[in-house]
Amino acid sequence: MSIAFNKALVTGGAGFIGSHLVEALVAEDCEVIVLDNLSSGRLSNLEPLKDRITFYQGDIREREALDKAAKGCAVIFHLAAVVAVQQTIDHPVESAKVNDIGTLNVLETARANNAQRVVLSSSCAVYGDDPRLPKTETMTPKPTSPYAVHKLSAEHHARIYSELYGLKTVSLRYFNVFGPRQDPASPYSGVISIFMTRAVLNQAPLIYGDGNQTRDFVYVKDVVNANLLAAGMNDPQGSIFNIGTGSQVTINRLWELIASLSGASNQPGYKPARDGDILHSFAGMDYTKSVLKFNPDVSLEQGLDMTFEWYRGQVTDDRGGQGTEG
Repeated sequence: MSIAFNKALVTGGAGFIGSHLVEALVAEDCEVIVLDNLSSGRLSNLEPLKDRITFYQGDIREREALDKAAKGCAVIFHLAAVVAVQQTIDHPVESAKVNDIGTLNVLETARANNAQRVVLSSSCAVYGDDPRLPKTETMTPKPTSPYAVHKLSAEHHARIYSELYGLKTVSLRYFNVFGPRQDPASPYSGVISIFMTRAVLNQAPLIYGDGNQTRDFVYVKDVVNANLLAAGMNDPQGSIFNIGTGSQVTINRLWELIASLSGASNQPGYKPARDGDILHSFAGMDYTKSVLKFNPDVSLEQGLDMTFEWYRGQVTDDRGGQGTEG
């Protein structure tokens, strides 16, 4: 995919999704600046690119760090955040300083430095426990965690910056992103990364609920493509798009697919469903396809195969977490 800008800042660029985005930008000969405080990101994610990017260890709560990193950047991809839902519940004020004030700092830095566009990473968590399917951008959000409130607030701030200041912004509501480099030991680890680890170690996963709950899993490379499309679109500004596949799979079926890749024969263990867990979720993709022109290219089976190859080379006996419906 060709891009029309030559310099970009990626906040949170050492993280799971961020590092894949950095990789894609470098492949397009874009000058890439990464700002990451390494609270959850890893320099090892950027190791193959270290001589082709500029890395700043810094925090989005610090305007001076942002101003330095954003200088001359046409586009800012904002992925830095406290993304562990439980962490935002346990520490709502501290996490809001990162997710709310940090996002405002990014938008204000973009405005001050005359950036052309800000692409924000949002989340399907903003839909909360609304049982209607599929989840569409016209639904009234009903966040059920501080994390989801932060993401919804970021979307509103982005829209306001478009309307008041003319800063071009796009917010992307990710569904369940998976792929290589997703850390199974992270408090935000997705169910696929944990299942992969258990499968490689030939250990049984643990599922909360009966396993018939469904999710919309989207491969990380497709999410990267959505970011690049968002960076290049023209109108309408302040838009919000679902980034998923428009399909769903049960957690039980997910384990079957992953177990078949590894040859694991373990049957999952089950525990009662956790309070607040959403039963079913998948993205309505009509608006995204018609306006953003985004269509996911990687099927769940293809993505699982590529992801498993990476985990097979990474997982060691001391990194196996307990699989969970996430």
